[in-house]
Amino acid sequence: MLPRGRPRALGAAALLLLLLLLGFFQFGGDLEYGRPRGAAALDGAPPADPGGHNRSDCVQPRPLAPKCELLHVAIVCAGHNSSRDVVTLVKSILFYRKNPLHLHLVTDAVARSILEMLFHTWMVPAVRVSFYDADELKPQVSWIPNKHYSGLYGLMKLVLPGTLPLDLARVIVLDTDVTFASDIAELWALFAHFSDEQVIGLVENQSDWYLGNLWRNHRPWPALGRGFNTGVILLRLDRLRQVGWEQMWRLTATRELLTLPATSLADQDIFNAVIKEHPGLVRPLPCVWNVQLSDHTLAEGCYSEASDLKVIHWNSPKKLRVKNKHVGFFRNLYLTFLEYDGNLLRRELFGCPSLPHPGAEQWQRALAQLDGEDACSEFRQQQLTVHRVHVTFLPHELPPPRPLDVTLVAQLSMDRLQMLEALCRHWPGPMSLALYLTDAEAQQFLRFVEASAVLSARQDVAYHVVYREGPLYPINQLRNVALAQALTPYVFLSDIDFLPAYSLYDYLRASIEQLELGGRRKAALVVPAFETLHYRFSFPRSKAEVLASLDAGALYTFRYHEWPRGHAPTDYARWREAQAPYRVQWAADYEPYVVVPRDCPRYDPRFVGFGWNKVAHIVELDAQEYELLVLPEAFTIHLPHAPSLDLSRFRSSPTYRDCLQALKDEFHQDLSRHYGAAALKYLTALQQPRSPGA
Repeated sequence: MLPRGRPRALGAAALLLLLLLLGFFQFGGDLEYGRPRGAAALDGAPPADPGGHNRSDCVQPRPLAPKCELLHVAIVCAGHNSSRDVVTLVKSILFYRKNPLHLHLVTDAVARSILEMLFHTWMVPAVRVSFYDADELKPQVSWIPNKHYSGLYGLMKLVLPGTLPLDLARVIVLDTDVTFASDIAELWALFAHFSDEQVIGLVENQSDWYLGNLWRNHRPWPALGRGFNTGVILLRLDRLRQVGWEQMWRLTATRELLTLPATSLADQDIFNAVIKEHPGLVRPLPCVWNVQLSDHTLAEGCYSEASDLKVIHWNSPKKLRVKNKHVGFFRNLYLTFLEYDGNLLRRELFGCPSLPHPGAEQWQRALAQLDGEDACSEFRQQQLTVHRVHVTFLPHELPPPRPLDVTLVAQLSMDRLQMLEALCRHWPGPMSLALYLTDAEAQQFLRFVEASAVLSARQDVAYHVVYREGPLYPINQLRNVALAQALTPYVFLSDIDFLPAYSLYDYLRASIEQLELGGRRKAALVVPAFETLHYRFSFPRSKAEVLASLDAGALYTFRYHEWPRGHAPTDYARWREAQAPYRVQWAADYEPYVVVPRDCPRYDPRFVGFGWNKVAHIVELDAQEYELLVLPEAFTIHLPHAPSLDLSRFRSSPTYRDCLQALKDEFHQDLSRHYGAAALKYLTALQQPRSPGA
């Protein structure tokens, strides 16, 4: 019985049950044990149905590629949304794979920046990734009119034989909207069954599109019977080059475009037109390797007979919202990998030698040197953790080039999402935000943004997902991710639980111009921080209203009751009367919120959890001789919230506090080595009472 009701993602344990269902669940077909009646042998010609279609055998033995053989996979990907789809596809491949992989990714600049960072930080053993510039390929296909939603990128599979390395003989080509339910090595093994003439392996199209009977005046491109779907392709690149593939498809497309206005299904129309003219080129593949869930799918004829589905293809523009009576069953498979913890896929392929990931050996040596008996080993291991990073997780438009522009930089976890809408109302400029999430939480975040009219309207907010791993919150690593992705000359280094003054964005840009910071002057502009203890209060619109709220007890200087040392050097008494920016001196435990050039020093990643993470950064700014200038009309206000888990641990655990002190000691030692005698004032400050320090 098919699962009903609202589909939801399956956990890791439930995944095994789903895989068993995929292997043994019968949709009502008439089966012999492990094989449908009437199935043709793999090496024989595919049987034709009464309509003369390209019926593919549905159940075959499971040949595998030789152990440790390198499998090559090509994917065309462009933009933010397609990049997320690639991640889910790759997860499904990695879950089952037993062979080394080489991914050949044809991408635009956006997808390359995202996926390069992702694979670099994912550090999956025995996976190589090569990138190819899609912009360089556009002239080869831009002459073809195409009505498909994929645009020019939907035509680029046609030029892969001339794009991929000349010494590459075979490649599996995949659309980004497919999900694997089996080892990709089984698909690779089907190359062995190509005849000498066959160069392209495809599954029959599982709809009547190419028969031309879906609606009146429907005129599709020519195809052999029902035609073939190009969501999963096996390409013999060496043979394609030998038969003159480029000239072949260009001549065919040019001829058909004399009578047809455009392609409707992008490269698939042209592949089918070529195959219609040269039927010997195609090797029909078993239908289970491309179960197509399109709007007019006939795929039930495949999966009702098959005992083992291999690849699910969401080839409707509606994707997971496609109307299909069995869609809940397939959706759960997709959602399983969508929300699956990608960290669990960092698995070694035992017995298969492979080049180590850059930096992996050094990282593993550092981990091996950790002392398990060290009370602070949890801190040290968290410092060494390499987190997967998915930059610009949602669509993002580059800010227009402005010489004095400022990006708000902050980090957050799932329990602070509610702050985002208010922050967007207060700060109209660009933002770069790092979110510490699990794979499942990242999808919740995506739905949260899509459901918010405020957030979905902002294309100048860049969200960067750093995937959760380890027990402590890597706050400075998150800040560094957000800071590195800021694209404006200046950044406002804030925290997510602060709301800036409504006018702060414009005021900061005017102040930067007034203070002439564009030259050699190194300055950090201090934005005075306040806090309210009330969950509901009227946000002040001006400095005068801030002062009135301070006098009325509705506002306080930040951490006035807990740790006034953290912001006392701002000199709030002077700020009350100030009409112009004024300089203040660094003091121990000072941790203001500042505006600095984008190329400022990064945060020290050793500080994880709660304590001294901002303090250390201000020390570094002072050591590099940044002036600290307080802005007289600027302010930002902290809103109340429940304490974080790390703050609770700091307050309750002497060991936690001892470990923080050890990190501070090491930080000061590093300062001495780097700055010499200039670091003496910081060592003196170390002798003062311990501070919490954010």
